[in-house]
Amino acid sequence: IQRLPGKARAVVFPEELDREEIVDIPVYGQIAAGMASEVEQEREGCISIDIATLGIPRTARTFALKVRGDSMIDAHICHGDTVILEFREPRDRDVVAALIDGETTLKRYVMNKGKPYLHAENESFPDLIPARELIIQGVLVALLRKAA
Repeated sequence: IQRLPGKARAVVFPEELDREEIVDIPVYGQIAAGMASEVEQEREGCISIDIATLGIPRTARTFALKVRGDSMIDAHICHGDTVILEFREPRDRDVVAALIDGETTLKRYVMNKGKPYLHAENESFPDLIPARELIIQGVLVALLRKAA
C-alpha cells in the first residue's frame, strides 16, 4: 500500500498482488453445539478461501458447517460461526464434528484411559460418552465469524 504525497487520506494499492490459490469448501448445513441432534446434511453452497489463510495443504479434504448452539463458547466457538473441518483422524483435545450414537455434535475429543468421549466447552452442558458408536466426521482446522 502506498500513500500519495500531499494527500492525507489517499491510499493506492499496487497493480500486481501476489495471490494464493483459492479453494472452494462445500458448506453442508448446520451442526449442533449443544445437545447432539439428528441432522440431515445437505450441501448449501461453498466458501471460497485461499489455502494460505487456512494453513492446510491444497489436497486436504475439507468441508464447512454452521454452528448452532453454545456448548463450545469457552473455546470461542459461537452460535452462527462457520467451522471448517478436515477429514482426518483426531488427536486428543481436537475439536471435532462427531456422530455419537446416531446424532451429530461439535465437541472436544478427549481420550481418558484409552476410551474416547466428547467434552463440551461450556459447564452448562454434560460430557457425552458413547453408548454404542462414536464416528469422527471431521477435525476443526479454521473458524470463520462475521463481524457484528
